[in-house]
Amino acid sequence: MLHRLYNWTLSLAQTQYALAALAIVAFVESSVFPIPPDILLIPLVIAAPHRAWLIAGVCTVASVLGGGLGYYIGSELFDLVGKPVLEFYHKLDDFDAFKERFNAYGHWAVLTAGVTPFPYKVITITSGATGLPLGQFLIWSLIARALRFFIVAALLWKFGAPIKEFIEKRLGLMFTLFIALLLGAFYLVRYL
Repeated sequence: MLHRLYNWTLSLAQTQYALAALAIVAFVESSVFPIPPDILLIPLVIAAPHRAWLIAGVCTVASVLGGGLGYYIGSELFDLVGKPVLEFYHKLDDFDAFKERFNAYGHWAVLTAGVTPFPYKVITITSGATGLPLGQFLIWSLIARALRFFIVAALLWKFGAPIKEFIEKRLGLMFTLFIALLLGAFYLVRYL
């Protein structure tokens, strides 16, 4: 079923409504949809590199707005909607322990989930459920999602289709390593 959903989402890139489809996918991916918007972002930028920045901008704004929906789900609809989404991603058991520490380091969680392959929707819902300040959540979401989508767009704009495989297979790992190094550096500066 997930493979069919992936193929259907990818097929949207071939329609005249591709940019609107990208916005919708980016919006719902931030709260409930399992397919990342990159699968539409990549073919759209390859097909129209002169629109790379517009495409990345639409993806970023829609994703952050969708993150706001995830935040709302966490803060207002956690028992009804949030718990089933966390159960789907097998994160409910860890939630209670995670919630206690979340607000102290929530901005790092938002940044990390926003740029790495970690499901961003888990963090959007958690941010709302734990009461992370909304303004802080939105600022870090905007930074993280812009970083992710504009880097993908820039790589595709500069190198075209040949970079597609790297983005699909290794960019998430590169973002993860970057965040780990960044957090490690802050730890060293703070505690050494």
